[in-house]
Amino acid sequence: MKFVIAGAFQPSAHLIPIARAADAAGYEALAFSDHVVYPERLDTPYPYTEDGSRRYDEDSEFPDAWVVAGALAAVTSKLRFTNNVFVLPMRNPFMVAKSVATAAALSNDRITLTIGVGWSNVEFEVAGQNFKRRGARADEMIEVMRKLWTGNMIDHEGEFYRFDRLKMTPPIPKARIPIWVGGISDRALKRAARNDGWLSDLQSSSEILKCVEKVRIYRRELERAEGFDVMASATDAHGLDGYRRLEAGGVTHILTLPWVFYHGMTENLDEKIDGLQRFAADFVEPMLSSRQGIGQ
Repeated sequence: MKFVIAGAFQPSAHLIPIARAADAAGYEALAFSDHVVYPERLDTPYPYTEDGSRRYDEDSEFPDAWVVAGALAAVTSKLRFTNNVFVLPMRNPFMVAKSVATAAALSNDRITLTIGVGWSNVEFEVAGQNFKRRGARADEMIEVMRKLWTGNMIDHEGEFYRFDRLKMTPPIPKARIPIWVGGISDRALKRAARNDGWLSDLQSSSEILKCVEKVRIYRRELERAEGFDVMASATDAHGLDGYRRLEAGGVTHILTLPWVFYHGMTENLDEKIDGLQRFAADFVEPMLSSRQGIGQ
C-alpha cells in the first residue's frame, strides 16, 4: 500500500516544504483539489454532505493543480502528483491535455490525472462550459486527450468534439499518464472501470470495499481485470490493521492528512512536517516493509 497526502486547503506557502518532507519520508504522492471560484450562492447542493453544505469555505485555497505540480516537481525527485479531484468537463480538452502533458514532462512522468465530473452548475457557467451531459463529455474528452498525448497527427469525429488532422506540439509525455476517476455513483464507478483507477469519497472501509467490488465486476465485464488502482479515504481505518484490511480488499493507495493523528487540524507548518514524518515511521515504512516481504 502507498500513501498520498491530501493537499486540499493547505496554504500555498506550505506546499513546497510539505512536498520536500513527503518526498524524503517515502510518501507516494500529493493530491490537490480543484475549484476555480467560490460562488456565494449555489443552485446545486454539495453532494457529499447530508445537508448539502460545502466542506470548505470562501477562504480555502485552491491553487491551480498543474502550476503547483510543476513547482513541486522542481524541488522533489520521487513524489508523484495527482488530484482529488480535477473537474475535467469544466475545461477544454486541448488546454487540459497541454497542461497535464507539460506537468508530466517537467516532473519526469510523475503525474496521475484523477478526474471528476463536477457538481457546481455556477462554476461551469463561469468557465463557459455546459453543465448538462458533463459525464458523457468527460468520456469523450479522455478519448481526445489520449489521442493528443500520442504526439501523432490525429483527427476526431465525436458527439461533442470534431476536428481535422492536427497534433499537439511537445512536450509529449514519455510514459502513459494514468487516469483515475472519483465518485461513488454507479456511473462514476463504471467510468473508473473504463480507466486506470478509482478514488473514494470519505467513506467507511466497508463502503469502500463494496465500491471496489462493484468496480471489479465492471472491469471483468470489460475484460480488464488487471492493473487497476484504488485511492481511498477511510473514516474508520487509523492503524495498520485497518490499512491491511483495505489493502487485502484491493485498495492500493491511502489518501490522508498524516499530521492530524498527532497534532489535529493544525495550521502550524512545523507540526505538519513533524506529523507526516511520524506517520511515515508508524505506517508508511511498516506497510512498505510488509509489501516487500510478501514480494520476497
